[in-house]
Amino acid sequence: MDISDTLAPNSDQLDAVDLVGGPRTFTIAKVSKGNDEQPVNIHLAEFPRVWRPGKSMRRVLAACWGTDASQYVGRRVTLYCDPDVTFGKDKVGGTRISHLSHIDKPRSIPLLVSRGKSQTFRVQPLSNEPTTEERIANLRAEWKTADPDRKAQIEAEVKALSGGES
Repeated sequence: MDISDTLAPNSDQLDAVDLVGGPRTFTIAKVSKGNDEQPVNIHLAEFPRVWRPGKSMRRVLAACWGTDASQYVGRRVTLYCDPDVTFGKDKVGGTRISHLSHIDKPRSIPLLVSRGKSQTFRVQPLSNEPTTEERIANLRAEWKTADPDRKAQIEAEVKALSGGES
């Protein structure tokens, strides 16, 4: 019995804990306005909950892609769980960007990590189109939280991508 679907947090957003199994690549489907505390909702095609990037990751997105978030739709991002992210003095872990599509070379972005202390954050380029392996991995991850109709569609897509094997 696979217990993966029972491990999802009771949350309305993608959390770092969703990425403890390893980095995942997503396609941005939509960007919408959030609230004062979390002002940006990024809807991911391969995940049922929104990603609400913190200020540092919003700065990375702005440095690499610009500040017009409507341009992000269709672009791809690889996210990972960084266990060293702190909140106050506590290491709580957080979601970080490792790769972005639509950049032609690695980018280094200076970020504030605490008052008066900055650090360079590095982002690698990502192909603008997902590989077959990425598409299959994302479909299998989506399957875990999909409704029965979508599960049937996912199974058919994986079978077609795998050359008839699933």
